Amino acid sequence: MQITFSVRRGTLDAAMSAKFQAKIEKLSRFYDRISSVEVMADMESRVFPELTLLLKVEPKKEFVVQAQAGDLLTSLDEALKKMEQQLKKFKEKLSDTRPEQKAK
Repeated sequence: MQITFSVRRGTLDAAMSAKFQAKIEKLSRFYDRISSVEVMADMESRVFPELTLLLKVEPKKEFVVQAQAGDLLTSLDEALKKMEQQLKKFKEKLSDTRPEQKAK
């Protein structure tokens, strides 16, 4: 899984990006075919920074979530909860559409 970070109107130090990476890598528990995650933080409002996650999975599907909270880690936690729900729903949808095998 490839993880990229981009920050608008601010900076993200190495310790914070390491925490972000550790938390984002846990998403692979919900769906194992994640190809990339793009984390975009907008620090325009220092009080409530906005965080956007763009997750790409195989076969050619994208999920986008946004969260805004008191700090970046809280924003990330909220975004990850939303992403987990989307991945669970997607995985459930995949398993429902597969044809049932009939016993012979």
